[in-house]
Amino acid sequence: MKYFDQFSLKGKTAMVTGGAGILGQHFCKGLASVGANIAIVDINREFARKLADEVAQTYGVKSFAFDYDITKPGNVKELLSEAKNKFGRIDVLHNNMAGKTDDLELFFAPYEKYDMETWNTVMSSNLNSMFLVSQAVGAHMKEEGIAGSIIQTSSIYGVVAPDNRIYEGSEYMGVTINTPAIYSVTKAGVIGLTRHLSTYWAKAGIRVNCISPGGVESGQNETFKSNYSNRVPLGRMAKASEMVGALLYLASDASSYVTGQNIVVDGGLSSW
Repeated sequence: MKYFDQFSLKGKTAMVTGGAGILGQHFCKGLASVGANIAIVDINREFARKLADEVAQTYGVKSFAFDYDITKPGNVKELLSEAKNKFGRIDVLHNNMAGKTDDLELFFAPYEKYDMETWNTVMSSNLNSMFLVSQAVGAHMKEEGIAGSIIQTSSIYGVVAPDNRIYEGSEYMGVTINTPAIYSVTKAGVIGLTRHLSTYWAKAGIRVNCISPGGVESGQNETFKSNYSNRVPLGRMAKASEMVGALLYLASDASSYVTGQNIVVDGGLSSW
């Protein structure tokens, strides 16, 4: 057996939601680098299309952008239909979408004052969208007899509670940042949904797993990066590219006997 060949996704199609985001663009490029055709789903139409062109030209695969709001059931149905027309089938789903609200004061508000509308908006983006897309793509895999792989992005804060000391002295656009409860709740929900689906679709040969990234460096101020790094055994925040290896493992036949698992990529933070 050539073990390295197990990581190949040549001839397969991977759909990545939130594909134009900080992590998403690395996930799309990583999947394409091992041969997968890429369906990039993101509401940032312009960036998603540029990324799709870059992926196709750089890696020699088919790549198209789909700018659907996947918090709406009708849009997800249209997304799947269009993706099937473009690619024929979906072999890998990376449910990666997550978001905040436009009003950061509401998003970062204290728990005692948290607004129900903000709570529901984040719930819809971070968890409901994963339900809708996994439901549609999983049904497609089952109906077509595809022994597919579904990977969902959670977070270290779906596993452990945030240490609020790391936010001391950190602001974003004039607002003191934190990790609100709704973020932790949705990310813990992603792990629960993953485990449920792993047993639900096991007989169909569909594997469902999860990745929980730790803090990823993405332009945070030096105070925050220092505070966070001091909480991590490896002594630093992650690079976005360091999340890709876990995805490639879970998407490929290298993990053919792995399902219902949550791979935590956090530099050891949750080991303290």
